[in-house]
Amino acid sequence: MDVLMPAESGTNATFYHYRLLKKLAIPKSLIYSLLTLPLIWLAAEIFLFTWTSIFFFLLAIPVALWIQYVIARSVLVISSHSYRKRWRFTRRLPWIGYMPDQYVAFAVYRRVQIHASWIGLAIIGILIPWSPISFVFSLFFWHMWSMAPRLYPLIGFKRQPKEGMIKFNEEDISYYMP
Repeated sequence: MDVLMPAESGTNATFYHYRLLKKLAIPKSLIYSLLTLPLIWLAAEIFLFTWTSIFFFLLAIPVALWIQYVIARSVLVISSHSYRKRWRFTRRLPWIGYMPDQYVAFAVYRRVQIHASWIGLAIIGILIPWSPISFVFSLFFWHMWSMAPRLYPLIGFKRQPKEGMIKFNEEDISYYMP
């Protein structure tokens, strides 16, 4: 299957042909678990710590997403010059956070997500001595909660050629080869 993708907008559009190699369906169970896990985690934090965990739980959402955004944007600035039009902040499940909006090289996507995962965990670890334990647990949860779906394509496309392009759709993730 060939897909036409415009390389530049305007009157002199250039088209490249991409061949679809694989599609990964987004399981409904992933969406349902993403909706129920925060409730279970919050109940556990309230039970283990105190009812003020609700405040830290809600505060940790934007902090975790901001940490991931800063790391992802930094990796893109360092490694790529044409990321501005291809990446944006999305609120769509399961891809909440800074994600590709168009076709993006699989190698770039992989680099961004791996760096965001590990550096984000390191930052959370650094915050342990200076932050309330409930906030650190909440930050860890939201970081893992938002990164798990982003790492799903890395596992699903592990055996594909590394030079491909990926596209995130509503129902699936497509892997194309130029």
